[in-house]
Amino acid sequence: MEKVYYLAIDIGASSGRHILSWIEDGKMMFEEVYRFPNGLTDKNGTFCWDHKALFEHVKAGIRKCGELGRKPSYLGIDTWGVDFLLIDKEGKIIGDSVGYRDSRTQGMDDEVYKIIPEKELYARTGIQKQIYNTVYQLMALKQQHPEQLEAAEHLLLMPDFLNYMLTGKIESEYTNASTTQLLNIETNDWDRELITMLGYPEKIFGKLSMPGETVGNLLPALREEIGFDLTVVHPASHDTASAVLAVPTNSDNIIYLSSGTWSLMGVESLKAIHDELSQKMNFTNEGGYAHRYRYLKNIMGLWIIQSIRKECGGAYDFNALCKMAEDERDTKYRINVNDGSFLMPKNMTEAIRTYCNAPDMTLGEVLGCVYNSLSECYAETIKEISEISGKKIEALHIIGGGSKDSFLNELTANKAGIPVYAGPTEATAIGNILSLMLGTGVFGSIEEARMCVKRSFDVKKITV
Repeated sequence: MEKVYYLAIDIGASSGRHILSWIEDGKMMFEEVYRFPNGLTDKNGTFCWDHKALFEHVKAGIRKCGELGRKPSYLGIDTWGVDFLLIDKEGKIIGDSVGYRDSRTQGMDDEVYKIIPEKELYARTGIQKQIYNTVYQLMALKQQHPEQLEAAEHLLLMPDFLNYMLTGKIESEYTNASTTQLLNIETNDWDRELITMLGYPEKIFGKLSMPGETVGNLLPALREEIGFDLTVVHPASHDTASAVLAVPTNSDNIIYLSSGTWSLMGVESLKAIHDELSQKMNFTNEGGYAHRYRYLKNIMGLWIIQSIRKECGGAYDFNALCKMAEDERDTKYRINVNDGSFLMPKNMTEAIRTYCNAPDMTLGEVLGCVYNSLSECYAETIKEISEISGKKIEALHIIGGGSKDSFLNELTANKAGIPVYAGPTEATAIGNILSLMLGTGVFGSIEEARMCVKRSFDVKKITV
């Protein structure tokens, strides 16, 4: 039987990759065929994504598959959440894709709360307050560039925009849409009453599609340029939604940590938890596959380490920084890893020294501080989730790139006091592929798909 290839295009804040997958002897096989850089660029004082370059890389990776003689039949794109592009009535792009780390949303929370109190906004959406959420980005546009909103016919989050460029189809996928803080937690659809209250044009929010649903085939011109056709399918297009789908267990009493630039820690729930206690502890109810909620907390994560490495001018790789932290083991210093001063500082190392009021901290002490602060934040978050959800947490599954950080995993296991399982590393791309395979009938259920992940990829157990 001829192999059917599935292509996951997984785009993160610092890089993207094209990963081919197929089923062989009951296991998922995996091959990275293309990798490319990504990042925010300063465009006249505004931090933006280069959406044109991203699309060129999307095409280049698809072409690479053809050159290798492994043409995918199905393709899915996942990215981060909240950021978007506006499209006018002629199908043209309006403005730039401003990134979530840009400062344009400063003070926009107060403007939103003049219209709807924060408590009511959380009760309606179940989404934690993050100053970069789409609800605040749109308020910034409304105040700073109202002409762009007036000219807009559609709002497309990043994976939806790339799907549009491939197929010409304008659709919005549910899991990524849930990060906007504009979906109603009861209906799992756009809260059009809320959108109208805030003065945003209701017409730009289109019908939501679910993971596994087909978008369409390549535009004729693209088909000719690339050399073959394929079917674009919605994965769980928010990267964390895809990663959570790839957790290699069907146990209800586990907690997951999707560890990368951000650390997303939570549980999967069939019902939303959006009471006052949940809001106070700043938990969120993002959408998952088949309307399962990702009840989680956003933690600043390895962004802090990535920034420190960049400031070292490439003198150290991540393994060297991890070893430096391990040699330090512990320090008297601690930071709140979610403090706003670490979101986009001019210099992360100096921001940590300033926070700790310790200008003479060595690099080893800085790293030891970050590692211990992160692991303690993870342990505290596990306690909070157990308390709010009523689940007795029996194990932690760390997935994503951060699952390779052995010292951080060890610290977390020691501080949390429960077994920790590390892997799979490429959880986001795996989950992307699982959505495509579920949508095309390769798997009959999420449970079956997760068992395939368990037997296909190495998972390391870390005991305390």
